[in-house]
Order: sequence, then structure tokens, then C-alpha cells
Amino acid sequence: MFDTKIAILVRNDLPMWQRLNVTAFLATGIVAAAPQALGTPYVDAAGKSYTALCGQPILIFEADLQGLQAAHRIGLERELIVAPYVQAMFSTGHDDANRQVFLAEDPASMNLVGLALRGGKKAVDKATKGLALHP
Repeated sequence: MFDTKIAILVRNDLPMWQRLNVTAFLATGIVAAAPQALGTPYVDAAGKSYTALCGQPILIFEADLQGLQAAHRIGLERELIVAPYVQAMFSTGHDDANRQVFLAEDPASMNLVGLALRGGKKAVDKATKGLALHP
């Protein structure tokens, strides 16, 4: 039904509140990079309008650090939309500080806690191969 796929990968050793927090942040990154992923606004039976939501499913996977790093590498190689979230971002209090700690990461071995990918189905499948859907 869709020619693209969205996957969010979350590290399997995080507390549940951090998994949910990372997932929410990463979903916004995908929509910011691909606004065409949004559907149209919702309207209830009383005529009240509500915001649009993503117009396609988002699959949530869990992975260890190595799985996230492999998916990151493949996502970049296959030119997917890639939204990363690193461990150091938990220690900051605002978006500018997040960018500073992200900049300090080694691109070849980021301490990833989450990663969102969007692109062609086959390319996203390749990046998430072997990973389990989040329970």
C-alpha cells in the first residue's frame, strides 16, 4: 500500500519511559524531514478539527547498541532519512545542548539509544534485518 516505510529502533536496555520518550522525539524527526508523510487533519462528528497524524504505519523495533549502529550505517549507505538519538542527549535540558552533545559523538561509533529511518521499503527492511519488533 505504501512505497516507503518508517521504522523506529529503540535500544533494548532503556527504561520504558526513555523508550517512549525517544520514540516520540524520533517520530517528529521523520515528519520534519518528510512532511508528505502526514495525512490530512481529522474532523469529528461535531465538526471540530484536529491535527493530522502520520498517514502510514510506523514500525517500532528494539535493538542493542550494535544493532542500532549497523542500522545507522546501512541507513546512511542507502540514503534513507535518518534521525538519530544518542545517550548524551538524556543529560541535556534543551535542544541547543542536544546539538552540542550530538556534535561531539564519533560518527563511526555513536552511542545510539534510538534511530528512525524512512525510505524505500526494501532499503528500510535491509537496515532492520534481524531486529525484532518491540514487544
